[in-house]
Amino acid sequence: MHAGPRPARRGRAIPSAAVPTVHIDMRILHVLAPAEYGGLERIVEALARGHSHLGHSIGLALCLPPEEHHSMMELRDEGIEVHPISTIGRQYGRERKAIGGLIDQFQPDIVHTHGYRPDVLVPGIAQKRGVPIVSTVHGFTGGDWKNNLYESMQRWSFRRFDTVIAVSHRLGEQLIQGGVGRDRVHVLPNAWGETSAPLPGHVARAELAVPPGVLHIGWVGRVSREKGVDVLLESLPMLADLPLHVTVIGDGPDLERSRERLAKPGLKSRVKFLGAIPSAGRLFSAFDIFVLSSRTEGTPITLFEAMAAGVPVVATAVGGVPDVVSECEAWLVPAEDPAMLADAIRAVVSDPAAVAERVRAAQARLRDKFDLGAWLDRYLEVYERVRSPIKEASLCPT
Repeated sequence: MHAGPRPARRGRAIPSAAVPTVHIDMRILHVLAPAEYGGLERIVEALARGHSHLGHSIGLALCLPPEEHHSMMELRDEGIEVHPISTIGRQYGRERKAIGGLIDQFQPDIVHTHGYRPDVLVPGIAQKRGVPIVSTVHGFTGGDWKNNLYESMQRWSFRRFDTVIAVSHRLGEQLIQGGVGRDRVHVLPNAWGETSAPLPGHVARAELAVPPGVLHIGWVGRVSREKGVDVLLESLPMLADLPLHVTVIGDGPDLERSRERLAKPGLKSRVKFLGAIPSAGRLFSAFDIFVLSSRTEGTPITLFEAMAAGVPVVATAVGGVPDVVSECEAWLVPAEDPAMLADAIRAVVSDPAAVAERVRAAQARLRDKFDLGAWLDRYLEVYERVRSPIKEASLCPT
């Protein structure tokens, strides 16, 4: 159990779309191995910042290579404790020891992990100290044998958690089918809290150097197989009669391979890879269409950004995407189908009335269903439930 005295707890009202709930202030330690600043990192940052502003004590354990600086370290300026856990190579024994020492020092009420590495390393450390442990599953990437091995280890480790949170109903069902008890799976889709307002459209287009007179398609994400930028590129020859220009924003392991695809006829002059851009959400107003062509997804934050900016969305109906939008708010297509993707892009171009209607519906849904305050409140309810000696009968997907 915890060593030493506990800080005094006090009740605090949490803003919510429903009747406010009184919560007891907690000490919450998030553990993650951050990559570039992507969806997972943004969600952890939103949780940390939001709960800190509500009076809870938040710590972040960042598993990083030695001397690497990550943008999440800047949360220290907002009163959040950030602790780099640095080891050379894959010295998991030392990493586990360092995380255990941090738990002893920080004395959390909850340890909350994100990503396969903490999910595998941390459960035993927390259990040994009697600290409840929660994981959020942001998505599975699949792909090569190494990723599949890591994710199989991750799925096995979930059986040791008090609660596993899935960001979509499909992920929740995958967890249950993989052996996690239905009573320990909780579905909690991501939320939207605007961090930077979109620039005026003409300003954003100038910043991205969009050629005049083109129909501008935006793609934003990690350039890796599961995100499917190759599917978008394969659809473009089918749209050769349209004055399209595509901007790809993001970094990742497939960036150079994707650039090599531009050698195909008709692509090089129509596609630009810009790499990662900080605060890319402010640039969505430059897009005439936002395309999400993923093979797998959790609940993509870029989808929220497009909806907030009033940009029509063409997306693959994978993972948590159908939890966010339906055919009433977007154009949904099957994964790995360039022809269907091209047809959907053409449908957007040919029907301005449908675009206006679906954009309005998307903005209303974003406002009504993905409230940040209610989302923060629901996480606190999960934390309090796993801390309670009397567990709820079920945390199954709803």
